[in-house]
Amino acid sequence: MMKSLSELGLTAQSGGETQITGLSVDSRRVEPGHLFAALPGAHAHGASFVPMALTMGAKAILTDPEGARLAADAIADHRPTVVVVEDPRQALAYAAALFYGAQPDVMVAVTGTNGKTSVASFTRQIWQLLGVHAINIGTTGVEGDWQAPSPHTTPEPITLHGMLSEAARAGVSHGAMEASSHGLAQRRLDGVELTAAAFTNFTQDHLDYHATFEAYFAAKAGLFTRVLPEDGVAVINIDDAKGMELEGLCAERGIDVMRVGRSDASDLRIVGQRFDATGQDLRIDFVGNIYQIRLDLIGGFQAENVMAAAGLVMASGADPEEVFSCLPELTGVRGRMQHAATRDNGAAVFVDYAHTPDAVATAIKALRPHVMGRIIAIVGAGGDRDKTKRPLMGKAAAENADLVIVTDDNPRSEDPASIRAEVLAGAPDAIEVGDRAEAILRGVDALQPGDALLICGKGHESGQVIGDDVFPFDDVEQASMAVSALDGAL
Repeated sequence: MMKSLSELGLTAQSGGETQITGLSVDSRRVEPGHLFAALPGAHAHGASFVPMALTMGAKAILTDPEGARLAADAIADHRPTVVVVEDPRQALAYAAALFYGAQPDVMVAVTGTNGKTSVASFTRQIWQLLGVHAINIGTTGVEGDWQAPSPHTTPEPITLHGMLSEAARAGVSHGAMEASSHGLAQRRLDGVELTAAAFTNFTQDHLDYHATFEAYFAAKAGLFTRVLPEDGVAVINIDDAKGMELEGLCAERGIDVMRVGRSDASDLRIVGQRFDATGQDLRIDFVGNIYQIRLDLIGGFQAENVMAAAGLVMASGADPEEVFSCLPELTGVRGRMQHAATRDNGAAVFVDYAHTPDAVATAIKALRPHVMGRIIAIVGAGGDRDKTKRPLMGKAAAENADLVIVTDDNPRSEDPASIRAEVLAGAPDAIEVGDRAEAILRGVDALQPGDALLICGKGHESGQVIGDDVFPFDDVEQASMAVSALDGAL
């Protein structure tokens, strides 16, 4: 494949034209004829890698004025074509979209602190149940009618548009994406042609990256103020404190809004909810039409995720009656309130990705109506991440569970005991068990008839990051082994 700079929407400083064979942001992956994007970073500027990229055969450089200044000597020596723009990340995203060309006909995205993976997966499942070829892209990779691993919740533009192009060529017509705050702030979704976008909620997370709540919200709001086109539809959880604000931002651009939630202001409204040990029954009002639906999903918040997904599918043109008929067939996402095992005494073990204070509180509260006995919660916190949320996570568990065990999550480069101490500051009566496998074993051992164990934090992850090493570790697998060992099945 070869395209000119002008075909990629780029203009060289020299005004000349150059044929490009590919795009790169990693200088180690540059091939002859590539355009290398030297992007500003949090700790260093990509311009420092321009000499290596040029040595590897890069034919053009995309950067900002600062990058051009930093790489001036290498540019003078090799004389590549240079494109200088104020926002090179956005320019790269649009260039990647134009370079790869194809993407599924219908694309939607979902943002919010919690629920993105479930909403994207449910959206994809509904589409498949309606008979169309669909995928979802996010934390769990690319799933559906075309599959691939994904290194980030929202892949960088070159990887993303390469994926979308391959999926489209494989016959995928519909795609749902998770839009992380990092991905939005770094313009990774710019260039994706969205039909609709959804907002789930807004609570504390990622303040190690965004620094302030305002910056964090601004990043998420970018999905609606910048990426979603004016003829798109916004599906907004109107019950969230930020829902009304986002609706106002959409109104300023003339974007149609579908409100979902429990309040009277909702277009798609949950008016009744009843729980049992294996799921829940919902009563739904959609613009005056009443539906009663069975969901084999644990957790009241899953109903809200399902409504957001249904909203996205309807906003993309599907018939409401057909959409609602599909909902009873939805299955939960791996690592999201996932049933891992049941003890012989009937006590159940669940695994959830909850790794923020709000997510921990929400998960435990959502499990409560399904449980007759006690809820035991296992929590930890990741290293090299927002430290301010650690005691808040302990507090959220202590206030909502009957018994709390504090253990290690992914300590990374930090001292695990210090992380646990910070979590314990919010849960002083919790039991401290550093080894995560032992913590799960002890949690399972404590289960009495009618109880439930909720293992929070790692969800779908299959490894534990300690220092620079990643050790195999799967919460679901560990829970299943603990149950089998304690009930004599091994």
